[in-house]
Amino acid sequence: MKIITSKHEVNLIVEEAISINNDTGTDAFIKFIHTELLKKKVRFPLLEFAAKKIFVSIPEKKQIEITDKIIALHEIGSNTIAGMILQLRLEKHFSQSINKAIEYIIEGDEWYVCDIIGERVMGFALLTQPDNAIPVLKKLATHSDKWIVRSVGVATHYAVKKGLKKKFVSDMFALLLSLSTVTDFHTKKGIGWAAKTIAKFYPDIISDFKTEIENEKVRQWFKTKIKIGLGRSYKYAARYSG
Repeated sequence: MKIITSKHEVNLIVEEAISINNDTGTDAFIKFIHTELLKKKVRFPLLEFAAKKIFVSIPEKKQIEITDKIIALHEIGSNTIAGMILQLRLEKHFSQSINKAIEYIIEGDEWYVCDIIGERVMGFALLTQPDNAIPVLKKLATHSDKWIVRSVGVATHYAVKKGLKKKFVSDMFALLLSLSTVTDFHTKKGIGWAAKTIAKFYPDIISDFKTEIENEKVRQWFKTKIKIGLGRSYKYAARYSG
């Protein structure tokens, strides 16, 4: 498998793909992207770079058609490119981008599809538009699909790690706490991941919820993730304390 390692290589591929799209149409564009980019070994940052180039080069009204067809290729990189394009559309098309992310995650039916798209769409939405995103995430927390519930944790982990404001972190921890009784393995992984991240960066928030966490209804797996995160918070603090 060929390895693509530079923005220059990716840029040349995307420029040729755009030219093919303009001359021949969407199907030829997708076929070229598939064979020349998605069938190669390409790091996620370079795929995100490609997505940004596609986003600015493809007419807005055609972008969802493009992401639908890229997702239909079922390559791991498909999720990165489609997720990044949806992220770039969040500012103008918030609800549509979230709904498409939900659709793609359910269709993908794999943990990595949930995590790749969940970080780039739900996570970025939470980080940049928390007032809009939190009500949506509360609804997703009750979704019938396990991957969509997992995406709440994925989004929280991403946003907290990237600097989500503390008041919103507290709101999200309360939501995670409400999911501490879930039993599905993959859902627990996502929710626990986020709880651990909050405990690492905001141990004081954990203190604020001490009584709720100690409730016997809260499952041990959730408490264990918090304990791990708190342990890492002390190491993190020690590392950066002068």
